Amino acid sequence: MSVNTLLYEVRDGVAWLGFNRPESRNAMTWEMYDALSAHCDHIREDDAVHAVVLHGVGGEAFVAGTDIGQFESFRTPGDAVGYEQRIDAVVGKLEALPKPTIALLEGACVGGGAALALVCDFRYATPSLKFGVPIARTLGNTLSISNVARMIDMLGVARTKEALMLGTLFDAEQASGAGLLNGVIEPKTIYAEVAAVAEQLGRRAPLTLQASKALVGRVLAHRRLARDASDDWVTTCYMSDDFKAAVNKFLHKTPFEWSGR
Repeated sequence: MSVNTLLYEVRDGVAWLGFNRPESRNAMTWEMYDALSAHCDHIREDDAVHAVVLHGVGGEAFVAGTDIGQFESFRTPGDAVGYEQRIDAVVGKLEALPKPTIALLEGACVGGGAALALVCDFRYATPSLKFGVPIARTLGNTLSISNVARMIDMLGVARTKEALMLGTLFDAEQASGAGLLNGVIEPKTIYAEVAAVAEQLGRRAPLTLQASKALVGRVLAHRRLARDASDDWVTTCYMSDDFKAAVNKFLHKTPFEWSGR
């Protein structure tokens, strides 16, 4: 577990998890996903922690998706499906954490970052927020069915299609209007105000918090399809010529045009 790219600190019963690759807008590496999973396991069993805050380091991004360089090695359908399953497992573990979670969002919250923020119980953002999954403009891949369901749950069908098909990035005002955010707060006070919310949660009935979160989770789970229901399209998109060319363009600044193949 890296002590550099995913910071962990407990203060006053609140676990603060900081995504710490500001030079890459906190884009997630495999190591960071694994570290987040391990921290969730630890927090679940730590009675000294009553709430969790996830945040980005540097002030310019929460998480700007998965580090695209890691996609260069994708060769087989198993690579594609395995990646989405890996992300689903980490996001699902965060979603199922039996303690309140808060996403503190500054700047870019896209791709994998959006997936992580969607499963937190509360989301507070600065006015600089840019939220979305612009894969129709960038890589030409697709989300898993589980993460599509999470977007529909939080944004509704129309805005989910806008995010995924047009590649729209929603600003703080739009995200708040869609019901995604619990508050928009200025950068100079957001950490203090989020800490105050986390402190309030420590004074609420623990069993009520756990029951409320679990029961909401059961309702959402009942409405979702099997996790492998998107494997056909995950394979199609990730194994396409378009995806390979888009990754190459991002990493090596090479020109390309979408081919639909």
